[in-house]
Amino acid sequence: MARKVLHIDLDAFFCAVEELHDPTLKGKPFAVGGQADQRGVVASCSYAARQFGVRSAMPTSRALRLCPDLVVISSRHGNYGEVSRQVMALIDITPFIERISIDEAFIEVTDLPQTLTEIAHDLQSRINTELSLPVSIGGGANKLIAKIANDWGKGQKPGPYPPNAITIIPPGEEAAFLAPLPVQSLWGIGPKTTEKLAEVGIHTIGALANAPKDTLAMLFGRFGPDLRQRALGIDDRPISMEHTVKSVSNEITFTQDLTNENELLEHLRKLCEQVGRRLRKASLGGTTIHIKLRWPDFSTITRQKTLSSPSNLDQEIFDTAAALFKVHRPPGKPVRLIGVGVSNLSSPVHQLSLWDDDHEKHRKLLSAVDELRERFGKDIISRANRIEYPHREDEFDQD
Repeated sequence: MARKVLHIDLDAFFCAVEELHDPTLKGKPFAVGGQADQRGVVASCSYAARQFGVRSAMPTSRALRLCPDLVVISSRHGNYGEVSRQVMALIDITPFIERISIDEAFIEVTDLPQTLTEIAHDLQSRINTELSLPVSIGGGANKLIAKIANDWGKGQKPGPYPPNAITIIPPGEEAAFLAPLPVQSLWGIGPKTTEKLAEVGIHTIGALANAPKDTLAMLFGRFGPDLRQRALGIDDRPISMEHTVKSVSNEITFTQDLTNENELLEHLRKLCEQVGRRLRKASLGGTTIHIKLRWPDFSTITRQKTLSSPSNLDQEIFDTAAALFKVHRPPGKPVRLIGVGVSNLSSPVHQLSLWDDDHEKHRKLLSAVDELRERFGKDIISRANRIEYPHREDEFDQD
């Protein structure tokens, strides 16, 4: 099975956050950074400002010479951090997340059944809608391709507004996608390496991929073969989870507010199963179960309960989450969003008595179900109460 990796990059993140505070800035040339009279530099600039040649890390004084009408706003670093945390929480659809910076991350979604395109559109839609932020997403079979795809896709949408692009490279098309791009598009190729390659007539990634091995060995020594591998789109680096996974959660926003309790509990059960499956895949369990409820006015509550020992069993997670739901959701109150999560993670442990191995049986059953769904799709097996029987008498109108 080909890996599925996404590169998430918030478009002009600092500027996008400032636009949330002042929507009149949208479409205008402005920058976030230090003032020119204080020898400040540009931390981020809007896409309208980039039309004038303004760039990040540029002295503010030079930016103002390029664009005299440029509005310069002092940064609000604490606020950016909070918005970044909201984004990272929203993209927490798998334990395999590598946070590169405040506005950029890799996600490996190989274990999810949807296609890369479907996952990318869903994430982009949620970030656009729930956080009002533009985001571009690249995807492919590895980190290298996902990042370059995203950079390329953003470049295809020039103009005064954020690209909000999605670019997915199908498995097997990596080398063809890279071939016409300039060599400096590859990670690790800076100005000096570009100059070296130009001296032997190599200007594109395709030419680099087809270069004789002896030539690359002469130019770059033992790094030559690695450079050629990258030029072919081959990258086996895993997702680097630089931080300990603190929680695993899933949530769903309904297209229309729901009021029926049974329907809401059924959605909650599905979410619990997704969370349990992700925990088992990561060999984790947790002691704290929490639910999240959002009402039609966008107000949101979270409630939690602590178990006696770590668990990753669907039924235990659901029983706890359902109890929290019934206590904290007023009867009949419409629900816009429902979510469930497990935190305080560690290796799952169950205290089993000599005669009671129900937990172990349940764990083995779920492991078998996980394997079936991994091989044949999530719909290969269902709970009996979800199966529709078209010939039951109570499903027909009685005349």
